[in-house]
Order: sequence, then C-alpha cells, then structure tokens
Amino acid sequence: MSNIQEREDILFERISNLIEQTRKSIITTINTAEVYTKFGIGKYIVENEQKGEKKSQYGKEVLQNLSKKLTERFGEGWSYSNLRQIRQFYLAYSNLTNTVCQIETNTNNIHFTRSWSHYLILMRLENLEARSFYEIECRKQQWSVRQLSRQVGSSLYERLALSRNKKEIMRLASEGQTIEKPADIIKNPLTLEFLGLKPDITYSESKLENAIIGKMQNFLLELGKGFLFEARQKRFTFDEQNFYVDLVFYNRLLQCYVLIDLKTDKLAHQDLGQMQMYVNYYDRYIKEDFENPTIGILLCEEKNDALVELTLPSNANIYASAYQLYLPDKNLLQKKLKEWIEEFEENENL
Repeated sequence: MSNIQEREDILFERISNLIEQTRKSIITTINTAEVYTKFGIGKYIVENEQKGEKKSQYGKEVLQNLSKKLTERFGEGWSYSNLRQIRQFYLAYSNLTNTVCQIETNTNNIHFTRSWSHYLILMRLENLEARSFYEIECRKQQWSVRQLSRQVGSSLYERLALSRNKKEIMRLASEGQTIEKPADIIKNPLTLEFLGLKPDITYSESKLENAIIGKMQNFLLELGKGFLFEARQKRFTFDEQNFYVDLVFYNRLLQCYVLIDLKTDKLAHQDLGQMQMYVNYYDRYIKEDFENPTIGILLCEEKNDALVELTLPSNANIYASAYQLYLPDKNLLQKKLKEWIEEFEENENL
C-alpha cells in the first residue's frame, strides 16, 4: 500500500468517526430537547393554567381543548393522554428535592440526560431513592429504554439494597451502584426470567447453563457492571483429576476472576468446599500478581446463609446467591427491605 493510499484511508476513518460522533450527539440533543420542551409545557399547564395547584376544577376540559388546538397546528403527538403524561412528568420533577442527580446547584436548573421514553418509566417511580438510583445507572450504563424497563421491572434497586447495610443503601440513591469490593456485585435474588424457563418445572444444571449461554447478553446485564464472559465448563487438572467450572467471568472493575457454579437443588456444604478449591486453584495458578483474589459464587435455587457462615472462614471470597426464573414481587421486596432497615436500626440502638 502506497503512502498516499494509507493517508487517504486514515483521513477517511477520521472523517467517518467525526460524522458518527456528530450524528450521535445530534440524536442525543434532539432527545433531550424534547424532554425540556415537555417539561416546559407541563410547567405552563400546572403553574399558568392551574395556578400552580395539582388539581384544576376544569383541568380535563382544558387539556382536551388544548389537545385539539395543538393537534390542529402541530399534528399528532398531542393527545389528551399525552398531555396528562406531560403534566405528570412536570409534577414529578418540578420539586428539585425529588431528584438527586439532575440538579445543577449554581443555576438551580434541572438537567435531563435521557430520552422522553426513559422518563415515561422513571416518573412513575414513587420511591424517590429508587428513582434517583435508576437515573444515575441509566446515565452511567447508557441503558436503552428496554433495558431500563427490564431493570425496573426486576426490582434491581430493591434486590441490591437487600444485599447491603443502611449506609450503603443511601449510597445507592446518591451514587448508583458502586463496585469497590466483592460483596458489591452480589444480588439477592438473581432474576433470570429472560431465560424463558418455567419456574414450576425441575431442570438439570446443564439445561440451566445452556439457557444462560443462549441469553448471555441478558445474563451480563443482570450480573451488573464490569463483567466479561470468558468460558463455560472451564477445565483444569489437579492431582491427575479433571475439574470443570460451570461459568468463568472477569470483572474489570474489581480486576479479578469470578467463578460461578450452578446448583438446581439445595445448597450443600460439599458445594462450598468444591468452590473453595476452584477459587484456591485460580488464585495460585491462574491469576496474575497485579490481579485481586478470585471470587466464587454459588448460584442456587435455595441458598443457606447460615451454612455458608459455618462452613467457610469469615474472610472467604465465596458467596451464595439465590436465583429465580420469574420477576420478583416488588411489593414483597419493598416490605422486606423496610423490615430489614427497621431491624438494622433496632440493632444499632442496642
């Protein structure tokens, strides 16, 4: 290849990258402009026409007339139901204390960073801490509308909160999910509804594994930040015996291997001993000096925290996490979270 041709190729790639980045920027600008516009419309509806009150004596009639006029001038997109959503959106975000991540304190302005479709989901979250968490994660992880809908539907905030103490729960609302130590990647339960397996049927571990491999992108989303898939049924030989780890991942944030063993029945102490051996092998023969100790996760249908604590030393890097093949009951999780926080506060006061 001549120098001229090489320079032309480099020029083409640079210009192509610039065009692609600009297109993405334009799309983002258009999406956020729509959100700001609808927030402003909601403000006019609530504050100007309704004198700042949440209920208007003629609110329905006003919105119906407004819908008709806007549709005549601007076309579709201004139905009565859409205007009600816009009004609800303003009410949800007009109080600056209602959201943590969208406020610029110097100008006292609200900053919107996602599309209108994202906010249609977010504004319906009554728990302000949960809404703030999803907003932060949505921005950091660049979740699509579909991904955000799935994470909200699977009660990600509540499941993460149940794996943390009260102080860490407060951090979820202000910082999102932070990955600083092995326990930060644990969710209880891990929700695998996307596998399409019926929860009332018994499955073999190999069938569960095959289902996960077939939906690896969904599984990585459920695992959370920083996970990279490396291998399935990873074999290693020790003392002339072959051993197989079901799933091997690497977490780039923690800089360590994460080994997952699947258990479709009740967790037993033999399972913990086997995982301890896997972790020891990786720490001694696989991981590099600059990497952190290997994490072992037993993904089981029914976990037993007392068995884990009794079987393993307190500093063991091994965790048991339950999985379920259906979306969790959000109300039940919220009730459990409330009870857990109350119990935690009582123990603190003793």
